[in-house]
Amino acid sequence: MALSFDSNASPALHTDLYQLTMLQAYQRENMDATAVFSLFVRRLKQRNYLLACGLDTVLSYLEGLRFTASDRDYLRSLDDFDDDFVDGLADFRFTGDVYAVPEGTPVFANEPLLEVVAPIGEAQLVETFLLNQITYQTGYASKAARVKQAATIDGTDRTVADFGMRRMHGADATLKAARAGYIAGIDATSNVAAGQTYGLPVTGTMAHSYIEAHEHEQEAFDAFADLYPRTVLLVDTYDTLDGVRRVVKMAKARGDDFQVRGIRLDSGDLGELARKSRAILDEAGLEDVNILASGGLDEHRIAELVQSGAPIDGFGVGTKLGTMEDQPYLDSAYKLAGYDGTPRMKLAPNKKNLPGRKQVYRSFDDNGTATGDVITTADASHGGEPLLQCVMRNGERTEAAPSLAQSRTYAHDALAALPEALHALEKADTYPVDVSQALKDRASETEAALKAAHDLP
Repeated sequence: MALSFDSNASPALHTDLYQLTMLQAYQRENMDATAVFSLFVRRLKQRNYLLACGLDTVLSYLEGLRFTASDRDYLRSLDDFDDDFVDGLADFRFTGDVYAVPEGTPVFANEPLLEVVAPIGEAQLVETFLLNQITYQTGYASKAARVKQAATIDGTDRTVADFGMRRMHGADATLKAARAGYIAGIDATSNVAAGQTYGLPVTGTMAHSYIEAHEHEQEAFDAFADLYPRTVLLVDTYDTLDGVRRVVKMAKARGDDFQVRGIRLDSGDLGELARKSRAILDEAGLEDVNILASGGLDEHRIAELVQSGAPIDGFGVGTKLGTMEDQPYLDSAYKLAGYDGTPRMKLAPNKKNLPGRKQVYRSFDDNGTATGDVITTADASHGGEPLLQCVMRNGERTEAAPSLAQSRTYAHDALAALPEALHALEKADTYPVDVSQALKDRASETEAALKAAHDLP
């Protein structure tokens, strides 16, 4: 899919200024040797795992990365760049390799989600975009997986729809969130553009304004059901239970022509209202009319409703999912791990990174449950399943991207393989992630060499 933005700038300028100034500096110093950059998350904070997402967006960006004539004209207007550098950008292409975990892979702190191996200027330039897309989509997918887990906590597969686009932070975010959420297990989205772009199931009911615009609630229900016979009717505009009784009245009046498939509760005590609504519907013989709930929901509130036995068949989740309200960002980083064949690392307290190219191996018990990960050097052989795959070589994908259905199935199976404790909504015991002795040795040697070079204690 082609990348699109709300500005006149092409994707190449969706970067921080210092990425471009460093690119010019590297070129001025003839520094074009191969670098290794690792993208990872330092801490999980409130999460028991993260669900990697955003890789397809990143690979599309890298494949199509170009500086247009308009981009170059703008850069000439700044004081930071000389004409030779700007002219040379006409031929800029990403020519490197990318190693990454597949979208839908559960990952943990300090594990590389991806590594870029490319001439240092190329690898440096793409930092901002890669962090922007991987961080947001992984954060959203991780939240979405928790929401879906909450909705199915008792073993019943309730529908969850993404209703959050109106409060998300920008149009690009709404598209990427709908895609990431679908991979993570969300069933449908209200976002029509995401439906068109990615082929996602779209869903929606009606707004309170439609009801209010009519002289009477019953008139609104009848008119809407005439146009959309299998609609879901929003019943809480005036009095929720009175609204449910109007649905029953419609059913009696229409007889066999009644096809309304559900009602939606959007305010009040959703659990109590769902029980009373269910009783009214069942008494009228409308056992097939589903009850959907929305309104300020997150995974904790959904889990409470499910565990209380509230007869709710599906949830529309908006603001708290769309904005990742409890953890709106990840502590992600994109750090130089090697240059010109030499491991590199940062030594700042609490911000050290593992040097060199790496691999992550995941082990499983006889039942297929993940038992722990080991971060190793890339050339090490180790038991378990290697997670990082070469997904781009010389600037081109190594294979076609999996379909969204394939990524969704992969994520479902990968999540199911996690230990049961990690599916809890509260913080669980830490999943074991070890660093191999060879990688520890490399880190110690790199740190010692850097301290010696900088005359540090």
